[in-house]
Amino acid sequence: MTIAHGFEARRFITPVVRDLPPSGIRRFFELVASTKGVISLGVGEPDFVTPWHIREACVQSLERGYTMYTSNYGLPELRRAIADYLAWRFGLTYDPMKQIMVTIGASEAVDLALRTVLNPGDEVLIPEPCYVSYQPITQLAGGIPVPIPTTMTDGFALTAARLEHYITPRSKVLILCFPNNPTGAVLSREEMQAIARLVEKYNLLVISDEIYAELRYEGQPLSFASLPGMQERTILVSGFSKAFAMTGWRIGYVAAHPDFLAAMVKIHQYTILCAPVMGQMAALEALRHGRQDVERMVEQYDQRRRLVYSRLREMGLDCFEPRGAFYIFPSIAATGLDSVTFAEELLKEEKVAVVPGTAFGASGEGFIRCSYAASLTDLTEAMNRMERFVARRLAFNQRAVAQA
Repeated sequence: MTIAHGFEARRFITPVVRDLPPSGIRRFFELVASTKGVISLGVGEPDFVTPWHIREACVQSLERGYTMYTSNYGLPELRRAIADYLAWRFGLTYDPMKQIMVTIGASEAVDLALRTVLNPGDEVLIPEPCYVSYQPITQLAGGIPVPIPTTMTDGFALTAARLEHYITPRSKVLILCFPNNPTGAVLSREEMQAIARLVEKYNLLVISDEIYAELRYEGQPLSFASLPGMQERTILVSGFSKAFAMTGWRIGYVAAHPDFLAAMVKIHQYTILCAPVMGQMAALEALRHGRQDVERMVEQYDQRRRLVYSRLREMGLDCFEPRGAFYIFPSIAATGLDSVTFAEELLKEEKVAVVPGTAFGASGEGFIRCSYAASLTDLTEAMNRMERFVARRLAFNQRAVAQA
């Protein structure tokens, strides 16, 4: 028998994982961590601390000895509270014991949904720019991601006409995330209805990531599942991270047809088992008594949104005014730089961290994502620094043109 000498760990790694690119967002987080004096507009989380009464619910659960496993589906009282919330907010009716499951953040819920429904080669329609995880987890589940570019001209909204252009006989799932990360775009009821007609026509399943549903600045929050005939075709995903400033708690949930949920819980129970009970107790308190907290935070986000939008326009960057979430996605085409170079040079020269648009798909080239989930003081200073940087780039471009 021949004994192999030398160990090559790389050849043991599956090609699907080996070929996945690292997250563009995480790369810039590492750059920020190694640079002093940086104002970061790159982190996709609220700058607010979780409200005290929610934290207190966690502390009290610990003091009472609630440190055990829960049902794979989650605490029954939390699932009932989620069902009540969905009924109040969207007019949706779900059986809390058969159609709702608590997950480790909304991200796990999306992953579970894709792993549950995809066969190798199934196509997943993903409007771009999009959340960084959608395409990689589609590939990890054996599916084929099909990016659908959206444009600033259309307000980064997905139109039915554009969607239909990308549908093929292998299309199975449509992922929707509106309000959108990274653009702040929303879909009107009319746009949703037009998409719903295509979903029915082509027999598609929808995974609707509604984690930013409460962070909407015009009109009432909408759920795709609330459209006629769409609840049974929609796996609704949401959570507590964004609206309640609970990112680190990692509590999300999924609401879906009983058959989907029964299948999803099989994966959940073998890989995760359950979400931490202390976090579930905190989430229960958030739903029961956190409405005013959400309203106060949204009011402050709106103030910050208007500040950043006006400053970006004033410095010469074309910009779509976000309608939801806490991101803005300005075009940096006027500077002549690509997205990665702009972000790297801005960080190096002015110590402001933003995320290159390409982190959210190829259609994000020529844009950057700025999070305005930061204090007004930090946002004002960041805009001052960015204005200096942009002014230098524009002046350089003008000199180059004059000398040509």
